[in-house]
Amino acid sequence: MRILHTMIRVGHLERSLAFYTEVLGMRLLRQKDYPEGRFTLAFVGYQDESEGAVIELTYNWDRDHYDLGDAFGHIAIAVDDAAAACDAIRARGGKVVREAGPMKHGKTVIAFVEDPDGYRIELIQRA
Repeated sequence: MRILHTMIRVGHLERSLAFYTEVLGMRLLRQKDYPEGRFTLAFVGYQDESEGAVIELTYNWDRDHYDLGDAFGHIAIAVDDAAAACDAIRARGGKVVREAGPMKHGKTVIAFVEDPDGYRIELIQRA
C-alpha cells in the first residue's frame, strides 16, 4: 500500500492551479470536468502519480469558499533550503506565514506558506 493523494477543496480552480504550479513549481498532471456533478478535479504534484503522492484539487462549481476548520493541519514539502524557498515563493507572489527557522522544541528548519484558500504548506529543510 501507499498514499496516492490528498484532496483539498478550492474556491477558485485557476487561482489554485496558478499557486501550485507557478508558485510551488508543481505540474498539472491531469484535470477533468464532471458537468453532471458540477465539479472539476485537478491533480498536481512534483512527480507522476505512479511515482509518488500528489494533491487533488476539487473545485465545486457552485461554491467559492470553504471553512477550513481546525482538524486539518498542513501539507509538507521537502526543500533543500527553507529560507531560499521562502524567498522564491514570495518573489512569485506566494504568502509566507512563518519564516524559515528551527521548529519549536527541535532543530529541524521549517517554514510555512499559505495557498489562496488558506491551506498551510510546511517547507521542511532536508538535513
